[in-house]
Amino acid sequence: MKQKKIISCIVLVHCFFLSFSSNGYDLWLKYSKIENEKLRNEYKAAVASIYFENGSETLDAAKKELIKGLESMLGISTSFGELARTSNSLIIGKQEALGIDIATLLRNEYASLNKDGYIIKSITLNKTQHTVITATNDLGILYGVFNYLRLMQTNSSLKHLNKVDAPKLDVRILNHWDNMDRTVERGFAGFSLWNWHTLPHYIDPRYEDYARANASIGINGTVVTNVNANALVLTPHYLEKVKALADVFRPYGLKIYLTARFSAPIEIGGLKTADPLDPKVMKWWKDKTDDIYELIPNFGGFLVKANSEGQPGPQNYGRSHLEGANMLADALAPHNGIVMWRAFVYSEHNADDRAKQAYTEFVPYDGKFRDNVLVQVKNGAIDFQPREPFHPMFGAMPNTPIMMEFQITKEYLGFATHLAFLPKLYEEVLQADTYRKGKGSTVAKVLDGSLSPKKITGMAGVANIGNDMNWTGHPFGQADWYGFGRLAWNPHLSAETIAEEWIRSTFANDENFITPIKKMMLASREMVVNYMNPLGLHHIFDTGHHYGPGPWVGNLSRPEWNPVYYHKADENGIGFDRTETGSNALAQYAPEVAEIYGNLETCPETDLLWFHHLPWDYKLKNGNTLWDGMGIKYQKGVDDVEGMISLWETMKPYVDTTQHQHVAMLLNIQLNEAKWWKNACMLYFQTFSKMDFPEEMEKPDKTLAYYQSLKFPYAPGIRPRW
Repeated sequence: MKQKKIISCIVLVHCFFLSFSSNGYDLWLKYSKIENEKLRNEYKAAVASIYFENGSETLDAAKKELIKGLESMLGISTSFGELARTSNSLIIGKQEALGIDIATLLRNEYASLNKDGYIIKSITLNKTQHTVITATNDLGILYGVFNYLRLMQTNSSLKHLNKVDAPKLDVRILNHWDNMDRTVERGFAGFSLWNWHTLPHYIDPRYEDYARANASIGINGTVVTNVNANALVLTPHYLEKVKALADVFRPYGLKIYLTARFSAPIEIGGLKTADPLDPKVMKWWKDKTDDIYELIPNFGGFLVKANSEGQPGPQNYGRSHLEGANMLADALAPHNGIVMWRAFVYSEHNADDRAKQAYTEFVPYDGKFRDNVLVQVKNGAIDFQPREPFHPMFGAMPNTPIMMEFQITKEYLGFATHLAFLPKLYEEVLQADTYRKGKGSTVAKVLDGSLSPKKITGMAGVANIGNDMNWTGHPFGQADWYGFGRLAWNPHLSAETIAEEWIRSTFANDENFITPIKKMMLASREMVVNYMNPLGLHHIFDTGHHYGPGPWVGNLSRPEWNPVYYHKADENGIGFDRTETGSNALAQYAPEVAEIYGNLETCPETDLLWFHHLPWDYKLKNGNTLWDGMGIKYQKGVDDVEGMISLWETMKPYVDTTQHQHVAMLLNIQLNEAKWWKNACMLYFQTFSKMDFPEEMEKPDKTLAYYQSLKFPYAPGIRPRW
């Protein structure tokens, strides 16, 4: 009986870990066994003899990752030997560790290598073939090892390798909107990873896995606290906890950053003011910064949300964003720290179009910020909508380091229950043309300094990570985290390349799976736009939680918080006029861009109602009226979700049963909510158009009053109200 109980316990433990693995904990780093025998033999031959330079914690982390990957994918026990030149081998080390003969062979590659970059190259030495993974620093070695393992994961050949790669952006960072009580603003995958109560004495192994995952895609920084900041994190008690996280992250090249609450000198410092030009305030921030670096030598710096949505800032004291940012930059400069100052500002006291306000406040300060200040700008001028034209600031501040802020968490794209491959959104923005220096002046070139050199460059992503077993809630949400990291490393990559890498690393290398799933992923974001905000509609989400449609909301205290402010539907038509006859937000773009968007003949219909208020019977390019076109787009979004469900059902042979069921159930939620969006919005807008629904659209089965009655007081991710 005792033996049976022991066996039962073993079976239960095995099932638990099997379930744990199949629920996606390993992300794109599960290192599945290489099934292709020919490739497996090729890979084994390539790693039969390995030299790995000894040294720092970062090199140890790289070595540990290589062992894990090779043992999992090839089933071999990895060992390391001396640097051999007479037999085929894998040679891993920095330039100075590999000897003059190898360095001479790679002199051109080393000359072109930027900071943290790496070389993976096949070479011939003493008539024998070798593969070299090398770099000029330890972090480059780590990135090189992760990419070498990715070649195996994606079933790429290891013969004739010649890869030289380096990050095109300096700061590649996740912004966690995590609160000290472990709730996550706009978080849809459980609670915060950071257990402040048990830190610093209990180090959850998940912290290291988080760092590994980020390093594998080139992310090199993390802001662990919410932009709606809490000054307590800057107190000694909490800084000891932050230090514990920083120590775990450091070997993986992941710097830790904190949000700085501008009123901290008052709240925790005992001062009577937080005026950035007050000498006592300046000294308080300098001393606080010195204390942080004493604990955390590689601390990255501060992220600041100021004078936005109720957050304190320099304008409370009659000072500017420039003066506030430069004050903090001066405190950080001796330590090579940076300030990321968010440009997401708009005021209830400003009657101008909300889309214009950030530009108006920041562009006059172009070239006046300290060298260690990055102005962090959302991809669009409103707020992470399913589709927005690129923010005009990207084309208007040539002398200021501007960093992109994308949202990885799906605040406005259906939370973690909807499949929408966000790298397609990122790609659309990054490849948009600002015309700052003529045609071809893309946002990506603004960010990486190609158009005008910058001392520092960067990209931030609002994280979609929580303590759910699979990190992101939706298994396909992992692809958004992965894709953000790859684009932060190289903003010129295509969403298609990223999708294929992720599919192969996460699920399978079978073309019968890859081809249809990649096509599905690449189409999924447009599908969500269609059933939520077609033809340039935007910000018609329900109040506060942004869960589901609320185009009828018009009773909030601030005009720009109401959906009716954005769609402006009336009996004459729908849309926000941002041309010369309206708010003239178009004037903030280059003349070439303004001409494209301002002219109805050339304005992309995807952005039509963003820039124009048009009559319900306006004729679209396909001959449909605007009213019919809206209904057809909403219906297409619903139909495309049904298509995803049908396709996913056929993918059972290629996917773990648990994950297949998980995605299938989420897709059914997505279908129900797509229908909800279609029905609620079209019923509401019909009260103005007074027109019949188009024949192509399935008619609503409930009344408008029903949809308006729905309440969601406990929707996840709502901003806390302290």
